[in-house]
Amino acid sequence: MVDLVKHYKEIESKLSYTFKDKKLLTLAFIHRSFYNENRQIVSEHNERLEFLGDSVLGLLISDYLYQNLPMQPEGELSQIRAHLVEAGTCARCLQKLGFASDVLLGKGEKMNEGRGRDTILADLFEALIGAIYLDGGMEEARAFFWKHFEEDIQQVLKAPVHNWKAELQDYSQKKYQKPPLYKVEKETGPDHSKIFHVIACLADVEVGRGVGASKKEAEQAAAEDALNNIKPKKSDG
Repeated sequence: MVDLVKHYKEIESKLSYTFKDKKLLTLAFIHRSFYNENRQIVSEHNERLEFLGDSVLGLLISDYLYQNLPMQPEGELSQIRAHLVEAGTCARCLQKLGFASDVLLGKGEKMNEGRGRDTILADLFEALIGAIYLDGGMEEARAFFWKHFEEDIQQVLKAPVHNWKAELQDYSQKKYQKPPLYKVEKETGPDHSKIFHVIACLADVEVGRGVGASKKEAEQAAAEDALNNIKPKKSDG
């Protein structure tokens, strides 16, 4: 924790934002596992900030999509937003900032290589957005996000976002007259940072597997795997 305080100026420089309340900056980096092992020196972890930052990020993305994609229907906007705010995308944003090694973890989480886990990095990213919002308001949060990530978001928007579950559903309905079935094979990791392992089945036969930080994310991955397995490759024809 002392090392984190020493790095305040470096962290704020990378964020392009200077905190009035340094406690908020510190709090953003405190993972639940660190809090559980160090309650004598910290009184809170970053999950409430992450909750707030998730909502702020969702609003920033929604506003941007509304303004920049005037012809897209609501369903497609929701699909694009879900892709932009998923754990993997947020984790990549955090890695771009270079803070992965600064998150404060408990000894057990460190042993489990928690620093590289997408869910932990995504939570830190959202907690930082929440902290900036509380410290400086929505405009500062907006300025931070778009200064660092507008180019990345634009690149994502240039590539089509696949709804693998919808594609697999369409395939299954046409071939078997019933929807796919998704089964959670197992859940790994602690309660606050679960990883879901999902199997996709068509007509009671396993066709794909996926892993994700949420059931929805794992189901999308399983659907993508299933489609890659069952659809003939272009080279086959």
